[in-house]
Amino acid sequence: MVDLPHATSATAVMRGHALRTPDHTAIIFVDDVERADGATRWSYARLDAEATRIGAWLGARYPVGTRALLLYPAGFDFAAAYLGCLYAGVAAVPAPLPGRYRHEQARVSGIAGNAAASVILTDTESLPAVRAWTEAEKLTGTRVLATDGGDLPDPGAWTPQDADHRTLAMIQYTSGSTGEPKGVMVGHGSLLHNVDAQRRAFGLTAESRLGGWIPHYHDMGLLGQLLPALLVGGTCVLMRPGAFLQRPHHWLRLIDTYDIQWSAAPNFAYEMCCARITDEQVAGLDLSRWRTASNGSERVGIATLDAFAKRFAPAGLRDDALSPCYGMAEATVFVSGEADRKALVTTVDAEALTRHRFVPADSGVDLVSCGTPRDYDVRIVDPLTGERVPPAGIGEIWLRGPSLAEEYWNDPDATERAFMPDGFLRTGDLGTVHDGELYVTGRLQELLTVDGRRLYPQDVEGELRARHPELGSAGAVFTVPTVELGLARAVVVVHEVQGRPAEERLRLLAEEIRRTVDREFGVALGGTVLVRRGGIRRTTSGKIQRVEMRRLFLDGELEALYADHAPGVERALSAGKNPERSGR
Repeated sequence: MVDLPHATSATAVMRGHALRTPDHTAIIFVDDVERADGATRWSYARLDAEATRIGAWLGARYPVGTRALLLYPAGFDFAAAYLGCLYAGVAAVPAPLPGRYRHEQARVSGIAGNAAASVILTDTESLPAVRAWTEAEKLTGTRVLATDGGDLPDPGAWTPQDADHRTLAMIQYTSGSTGEPKGVMVGHGSLLHNVDAQRRAFGLTAESRLGGWIPHYHDMGLLGQLLPALLVGGTCVLMRPGAFLQRPHHWLRLIDTYDIQWSAAPNFAYEMCCARITDEQVAGLDLSRWRTASNGSERVGIATLDAFAKRFAPAGLRDDALSPCYGMAEATVFVSGEADRKALVTTVDAEALTRHRFVPADSGVDLVSCGTPRDYDVRIVDPLTGERVPPAGIGEIWLRGPSLAEEYWNDPDATERAFMPDGFLRTGDLGTVHDGELYVTGRLQELLTVDGRRLYPQDVEGELRARHPELGSAGAVFTVPTVELGLARAVVVVHEVQGRPAEERLRLLAEEIRRTVDREFGVALGGTVLVRRGGIRRTTSGKIQRVEMRRLFLDGELEALYADHAPGVERALSAGKNPERSGR
């Protein structure tokens, strides 16, 4: 086993695998899990050869430190291009393909503009769409290359650039769940330390198989799935994200068929599996070899964990396989998580939780531990003062450790707000440490403050779905200013509904939603908006974009099936009143 923290660079580790175990399978790409011939394999030798060709081409044209925008579908070509960038000393900038929708294209355009990439790498299939996007965005001066097109010359005796722990490996853009995506500068040292932390937490070895559907441009898919597999010398099994969204059981079939021991997904994916996988499909699965099912990227719900464990126990899923985790791009990805144990749940007093107190009780709100952050110093602080909160207090989570980045690319203001002079990172997440375990309660920027009480939108959204089966799988709860009450704020619910209910049924459902929120949380709603499936914006990893949904609401851009607002909110919307778009 390679001593990752003491390796000189990620490049040296990958080259070492290609020399020592050239025939070992590095990546399996599964185009169709239903077909026996639906998979293709690349060895470490093949991956290294392709990466070397790309690296030599880049190295002959661009100086070290140049940024390369990577726009690929799932598959081998992205992995080869990413490693080719490492080999050439070029900073890889993974991003999603521009897509069809304006907000998808805007995200990629924002990344391209901030990164100031000199070259765009893609594959032959995507090349026409990428060229059309570059022309629309007036990026015609930026070179575009299809790395699988056969135009790359033989690299000959070219060798990769030397790198060390401080060399910039990549720029990973945040998901943008609470604002514009920011480019996290990840060095080789942070990458190696973080993968080693995952290796120790989850028992990864060269015999391990990791894989799943998470997009490669997202930190969980790249830094928490593909690169850990490659850097420990194991195997990564990939499928298209769209294949999961269309047929969730294909993810579990992938795990069974290709003997995957570690696979991760956000909480919503586990909910989707429970809702859409049939009994017949469950009967055809063997999940007994799935050792770690990591659940991260958004707050983990114990109801989801319990439902998933019960639903797939007949398929052999172990009750200690489900592993709640915590991570973020600024920490490379992984902060905490435990393998081989049942999820640890603490019930806390609901009223104390609204006052930012973590008080264990016999009944109340169930919170799930995300494990022990062993490689980090953790502070729980008052976000307004930066002072530590008293014992049992809930505050903003601050982190310091060897995997942390030190700044955002080309964004000094955001860097100054997030990265403290003493090495701590302000995460923007709320939580506490109890008996050594990290509990994450929500996002600071999404917190609902109503009449001096603090509520978490996830709790309201979850209660509504539990009480009203007609609601879809996604909703967003936030607060907006009102005309009559000055700076006071009103709570608004925007939620997807299943099917196409008649208008009268939608009106009754909106009334039921108002009564539920009033009864369960003591809050009078200022607005209810019901939208079609897909009407709730999500990040690339599936997180609800509540800040973006608030902006769409205030700007009158929601396509509502039904809407009902209190007079103060209605008059604010009619007057075009949209202050504090990012406020709470």
